[in-house]
Amino acid sequence: MILKGSQRAGASALADHLMNERGNDHVSVLELRGFVANDLHGALSEALAISKATQCKQFMFSLSLSPPQDHIATEADFMDAADRSEDKLGLNGQPRAIVIHEKDGRRHAHVVWSRIDGDEMKAINLPHFKTKLRDLSRDLFLDHGWVLPNGLANYGNKSPLNFTLEEWQQAKRQGIDPREIK
Repeated sequence: MILKGSQRAGASALADHLMNERGNDHVSVLELRGFVANDLHGALSEALAISKATQCKQFMFSLSLSPPQDHIATEADFMDAADRSEDKLGLNGQPRAIVIHEKDGRRHAHVVWSRIDGDEMKAINLPHFKTKLRDLSRDLFLDHGWVLPNGLANYGNKSPLNFTLEEWQQAKRQGIDPREIK
């Protein structure tokens, strides 16, 4: 499963986006855990309200779960991936919502956690979350017996046309187009 995550704000906009049926054949809330509200808009509004007691601007962590094009993931697969992501990122027990989208017979899911620890009233730090999610994504592909995408099969197997941060910085210092260095 491809996992893409980000820290974010915008509770109302995110809830609108996740519950938007335009462009999706089906939208369903699989889980709301740790919230008083029983709908997604209310749940994410709660996360916003709690974050106001802190200085945290990006009080949510949003994760998309995308199985390969030729496979259909079950609700149990999405729950397992969400649980494993939660454990890997250190968000255990945090309030979360899971929404499933289906479009043209293809299912994917979104998971949103509150980053605010209610006991400490501090945001949970998520160091190296992209690396952790990449490694977990690879594990999920292997566990399901799915063919690994090139980028996960060999982390160095990226497009040769992309330039590195070092190449871009060198080009910037020299005042030339990074493509010339490549």
